[in-house]
Amino acid sequence: MRIREIRAMRGPNYWSIRRHKLIVMTLDIEELEQKPTNKIDGFYERLKEMFPSMYSHRCSVGEAGGFFQRVQEGTWMGHVIEHIALEIQTLAGMDVGFGRTRSYGEEGVYHVVFNYMEEKVGRYAAKASVRIAQALVDASSYDLQEDIQEMREIRERERLGPSTGSIIREAQSRNIPWIRLNRYSLCQLGYGENQKRIQATVTSQSSSIGVEIACDKEDTKHLLEQAEVPVPKGDIIKTERGLRDAIDYIGYPVVIKPISGNHGRGITINITEWEQAVEALAAAKKVSNSVIVERYITGDDYRLLVIDHKLVAAAKRTPAHVVGDGTSTIKELVDVINSDPRRGYGHEKVLTMIKIDRMSENLLEAKGYTLDTILPKGEVFNLKDTANLSTGGTATDVTDIVHPDNIFMAERISRVIGLDICGIDIMTSDISIPLEKTGGAVLEVNAGPGFRMHLAPTEGLPRNVAANVIDMLFPPGLSSRIPIVAITGTNGKTTTTRLIAHMVKMMGYKVGFTTSDGVYIQNQLMMKGDCTGPVSAEFVLKDPTVNFAVLETARGGLIRAGLGFHNCDIGIVTNVAADHLGLKGIHTLEQLARLKGVIPEVVLPTGTAILNADDDLVYEMRKEVKGSIALFSMDENNARVKRHARNGGLSAIYENGFITICKGEWKMRVAKAVNVPLTFGGKATFMIQNILPAVLTGYIRGFRLDDIKLAITTFIPSPSQTPGRLNMFNFKNFKVLVDYAHNAAGMRALQKFIENLDGSPKVGIIAGIGDRRDEDNIEMGQLAADMFDEVIIRQDKNLRGQTEETLIALLKKGILEKDPNKKITIIPSEKEAITYAIKNAKKDSLVAMLSDVVPDALDLVMKFKEEEANELYEFSKQDIPNQA
Repeated sequence: MRIREIRAMRGPNYWSIRRHKLIVMTLDIEELEQKPTNKIDGFYERLKEMFPSMYSHRCSVGEAGGFFQRVQEGTWMGHVIEHIALEIQTLAGMDVGFGRTRSYGEEGVYHVVFNYMEEKVGRYAAKASVRIAQALVDASSYDLQEDIQEMREIRERERLGPSTGSIIREAQSRNIPWIRLNRYSLCQLGYGENQKRIQATVTSQSSSIGVEIACDKEDTKHLLEQAEVPVPKGDIIKTERGLRDAIDYIGYPVVIKPISGNHGRGITINITEWEQAVEALAAAKKVSNSVIVERYITGDDYRLLVIDHKLVAAAKRTPAHVVGDGTSTIKELVDVINSDPRRGYGHEKVLTMIKIDRMSENLLEAKGYTLDTILPKGEVFNLKDTANLSTGGTATDVTDIVHPDNIFMAERISRVIGLDICGIDIMTSDISIPLEKTGGAVLEVNAGPGFRMHLAPTEGLPRNVAANVIDMLFPPGLSSRIPIVAITGTNGKTTTTRLIAHMVKMMGYKVGFTTSDGVYIQNQLMMKGDCTGPVSAEFVLKDPTVNFAVLETARGGLIRAGLGFHNCDIGIVTNVAADHLGLKGIHTLEQLARLKGVIPEVVLPTGTAILNADDDLVYEMRKEVKGSIALFSMDENNARVKRHARNGGLSAIYENGFITICKGEWKMRVAKAVNVPLTFGGKATFMIQNILPAVLTGYIRGFRLDDIKLAITTFIPSPSQTPGRLNMFNFKNFKVLVDYAHNAAGMRALQKFIENLDGSPKVGIIAGIGDRRDEDNIEMGQLAADMFDEVIIRQDKNLRGQTEETLIALLKKGILEKDPNKKITIIPSEKEAITYAIKNAKKDSLVAMLSDVVPDALDLVMKFKEEEANELYEFSKQDIPNQA
């Protein structure tokens, strides 16, 4: 078996709109195509022995044991690998269950699709599942536990922590979009200028001064003392001499901890002798140079969580410990605790397994114990100095019993320190009694406190504290989104995108838009090249200056990784025509339509899908739309539009020479097509089709008809506004047209326009495209023969897997099939081909350059245009207007 490719979907995709996290593995099972599972001796028995838990896989049978039944009856290895990939992730603590295995379109090659929780784990599972399946086929031994542990460790490295994860889940439950900004815990909630950021439990609204104070225990203690908050008696020291003075002042027992630190690092408690103190000083200085020595306050450890200056949760924390039974060793007691199903590796479960580390060894030595010591019955032995859950501690929710005086104190502390989210550590014998009566004290104030103990306490009521964070960041009436218009289709996407962006900018919005030429933020080109995929979409949505997004969405990014956003307000599909077929398992127009149909499917229920009623495949997409539907058509008598109008629907049509919006059966004429520059006086009918969904977008967004008309009549086809889309250059004796037509459908549309243009002879510069089928390149050659009197064949820089000779031969074949006498000139270099065409252009001729490397072609043509202008006309002082 051979893995051809592994892709990770990260948004709505071809395989599922709802399941965004999918691995798509292209797998060639080679000779196993001829050997289903029932023809491999012992395979079923070996699979069942390795994965007894797979009995729960229902598969298409629809009941437990269904998958095993399929294996017994005979199924193909791709299907088996799908189930193995799901099961090993589940065994590693990631409960996943969606999978599909479908033919790639070649014999023995399959798309194996399954969901994941962490992308790197999913990719690992894909490779491991193939290894495991091969071992089962070969009847060779395999260490499954090694894979499972590796996946656990990858997940722990890659996943969001429990606190960040809880905030993200709460945001998702409220339909607030989010983006992970780095591989750690920095995340963006919301889009564009409405975004907020979190990093663990520090927010973009957190005071940097407050965080700095909380991280400096000396400053924190000083401010709390000034505010008459009870804190332990203590001192700041750096040396052993300072330690001696501090202990003489405070007296035993003491706590020694670094002045800055978190998660209990470098803290030693209940120190009662000098040797202990020296060792604790060394441990603390590994974390920070300055160290706090404080009076050790006895009692229970409590954490009070304050969000937006309101107490939302409180927990009693207990360090990892064992209780003797008189017969078991300490190690045996730890093993019993770790066997609790609630305990897992890292943060994968409610509780963390207890590890015997250096801190535990120190505590054992201090007591004169070893791991083999049998604890007397009832004796409690703490294995950690601190009560952190990450070191195996436990938590009991006590929110409902916190005394009102202690609540007032905690909420006041949050304002004294200046933190929107803070965790306050208190030592007291009873949190239900005011602190001054128990002799307790505030030990620390933490910025970025962990939520885990409150979300899933060992005992007591869980508290959804993440909801309080979202309430604070996005109070009622504050939106987390910006309007998103997404445009897809085979042809016309870029022009429609640019026209909509132009219209929206004229209405005062700060627009970010993506195109096949680049990414633009408020008219500034930020990224060059084909930027129609998910990374470019996220670039716009991450920009804090943008309040409106217009996103061209092409097939490449969709099939490579899915959408870069989960929903849009308006989704436009211009058309579906043969282009890029035969790539990534998309072989038919129907499959291509299913791919592009992702856009209307993700339109919000409050949004609108704008569909081409003249295109059967596009019109069919209406069945999956959850929001409203608007149609556009070049035929005012289109039966689909007429029916839609009778039902009160919204549409845009080309009628009697007008671009017209119809609301029900009422018509609102926007402008005469001949007066819209994009249409070249009405000659470019395909441009009219691109304008129709744009005017619908403006109307749906509530723009006035006059403003829509102004926008479409001020949008000029030019290298700056529509690079490579009908860019006409008038030289002295001839004309040059640069256009992006790069498939048969685009060339046919351009053909009708060229037929209406003056100019003879008509010379076409064309190129074969490597990621098209042979028949597509041949057809483009045939069309070129019909369109042009002479054809120059050049070649792109990027051959996309083909050879230059092959592509040129395919185009030449198509041309000669149509017209054996057609004049053909072959100049592989685009620069040399353009130079040749311009230098040899005949009087009154039209040179049409079909280029998909638009910037290079435009730069070269404009250079020739400037040179001609300089030769024809030289400026002199006599040309200065109003000169005395």
